[in-house]
Amino acid sequence: MTLKKLIQDFDYEVVLGDINKEITTLTNDSRTVIKDGVFVAISGAVSDGHKFVLDVSDMGVGAIIVEYFNESWLPLLKEKNIALIKVSNSRYALSLMSRSFYDYPDEKLHVIGITGTKGKTTTTYMIKSILENTGKKVGLIGTIETVIGDKSYPNANTTPESIKIQEDFRKMVDEGIEIVVMEVSSQGLKLDRVAGIPFEIGIFTNIGEDHIGPNEHKDFNEYLECKAKLFKMCKYGIGNIDDKHYNDIFKDATCIKETYGFNENADVRASEIEYFNDFSTMGVRYHVSGLLDFNVQVDIPGKFTVYNSLTAISVCRHFNVPTDAIINALKKAKVRGRIEMMNVSDDFTLMIDYAHNAMSLESLLLTLKEYNPGRIVTVFGCGGNRSKTRRFEMGEVSGKLSDFTIITSDNPRFEDPELIIKDIIVGMEKTNGKYISITDRGEAIKYAVHNAKPKDVIIIAGKGHETYQEIKGVKHHMDDRELVRDALNEIR
Repeated sequence: MTLKKLIQDFDYEVVLGDINKEITTLTNDSRTVIKDGVFVAISGAVSDGHKFVLDVSDMGVGAIIVEYFNESWLPLLKEKNIALIKVSNSRYALSLMSRSFYDYPDEKLHVIGITGTKGKTTTTYMIKSILENTGKKVGLIGTIETVIGDKSYPNANTTPESIKIQEDFRKMVDEGIEIVVMEVSSQGLKLDRVAGIPFEIGIFTNIGEDHIGPNEHKDFNEYLECKAKLFKMCKYGIGNIDDKHYNDIFKDATCIKETYGFNENADVRASEIEYFNDFSTMGVRYHVSGLLDFNVQVDIPGKFTVYNSLTAISVCRHFNVPTDAIINALKKAKVRGRIEMMNVSDDFTLMIDYAHNAMSLESLLLTLKEYNPGRIVTVFGCGGNRSKTRRFEMGEVSGKLSDFTIITSDNPRFEDPELIIKDIIVGMEKTNGKYISITDRGEAIKYAVHNAKPKDVIIIAGKGHETYQEIKGVKHHMDDRELVRDALNEIR
């Protein structure tokens, strides 16, 4: 296409060159520039793409998009017939250019976006499962992976960069996919990765004190404001009315608002909640009322499971999914690494979960206590080259809420795993909790399985869906599921 067509959706200033020239590719990575491509210079937290303008000019680039420029660049760019376009926000421009470059695939899809501190991943899979149960073709973009047809690809970010999103949307359209459900992180909203996407449905799950810091959000208000942006971008906004910040999130919303929750004013509400536990399965049953009326069972424990499934039900109502299809799909719902139950014994329960900070671990352990287990046995470690505070806090949480803790290694990265464990023990020893440390994760899991008692609930926390352990910059294959199976085989 022409450069003029590529940049047609936003305001710009032509500093240099001809915008009617043909262009080949679009990128914000200077390492992937090719002849007659377009390079977008982004001012990032780690590096500034403007520093690479002269480098890409030597690589045959056809056009460069910038937020600012140096007058000294102009003679060289003019000599090489490179167009220079100035914009006010190159991230925003990249998102809109990405839509144009891939011929607006998002307009050919029903796009469902989910934002919130917790519950995004589980909810996306529940929605996908229900919709597919009715024969619809559904794509997914989230923390764990992007799923397009029968192929899946791991993701580095919960919400990928805008050009990757639109590339995946194009693949989905070409595969005949009708609906895409995607996690929309606060960073994705803050950094305009989803700018321009015509979301049909936006979902708010909840918001808590997380992702606050120099590399994410300066304070809670900014975090909240970023989440709220989604509800100025969607046709329907479905929100958790029970969350104390619901009104803050939706106060400036331009969408048609719907609610879910336990509150009697919720459009889709849950009541008559029952927790069940037969030590091979733990879960919840409840009644759905309001705009719908039926009973549902989900074989995943906890109050948050009610919220996640209510969200999925609220969304699927918009696609006229029959009640039976919703009931059947939720009964089979399972998300890799999110309270993932492994059927290992009739005597005790074992689950794998991604809980990797104090807030998520505390939420999980408090949930499991409501099921009156014999013991809660928690196996976990903490990542290296991350805040030591997390280690102290997780040790303290597990010490207070677990009956027994097995402290082990997670992703030590460039740190000594033994020293990480010592930090965890600092928090543990603020409590009366019983614990043992076994550095080798496989051996730690074997110890938990070999010493399980009837009615125990064993939680293997921290890595969830991950299938590697990162040591000194190298990722080695490691899957908690395989380690559990190895332990069981040893017993047999």
